[in-house]
Amino acid sequence: MRIAAFTTIGLVLALAAAPLTGAGAKASVPSGVEVAYASVGSDTSIPFGWIDFCQRYASECEAGKVADVNLTEASMREIRQVNAFVNHAVEAVSDMEHWGVVDRWDLPVDGKGDCEDYALMKRKILIERGYPRAALLVTVVRDSQNEGHAILTVKTNAGEFILDNLTDEVKPVSRISYRFVKRQSQQDPNVWVALGPVAAQKFAAR
Repeated sequence: MRIAAFTTIGLVLALAAAPLTGAGAKASVPSGVEVAYASVGSDTSIPFGWIDFCQRYASECEAGKVADVNLTEASMREIRQVNAFVNHAVEAVSDMEHWGVVDRWDLPVDGKGDCEDYALMKRKILIERGYPRAALLVTVVRDSQNEGHAILTVKTNAGEFILDNLTDEVKPVSRISYRFVKRQSQQDPNVWVALGPVAAQKFAAR
């Protein structure tokens, strides 16, 4: 059953202010788990949508200390909660339907948005909940039809995971069928880097 769309940012900030369930927990990588990261290349072009977004939401585009998410059962549970919450709270509409323009990146505070708006809202909520902004990277991919799509990469000490508005499942990058194109740099969200194939390493059973 679909959760009713929020109409103001108040509901989102209420969720953001909830206790951080993963804080202080000890990190560990379970045996047999596949740890995967996208290959990062050189600097590349910055999406116009991000540049325009930053002109309206400057505080959302500030750089933070380079850090990965400390992945625990609690933090993964919280990340899944945020992914599912935003997926169900926002109604998917195109930018042309919503704004009358081909492309606009925005926070879906009126309960409507497209793929990059979902990613931006998930990023905002997780930052408000204490997750490092340098580990929450808006990412551009190509789907099986070679159509552009935006998702959120969560970089952890146990691999990278994808938050996608098309599924409530939080998947490791090794299980994503998209072709990775580019994403924000961890060092500076206003620098974008090209992406290559995913490299995976499996931790041996103990």
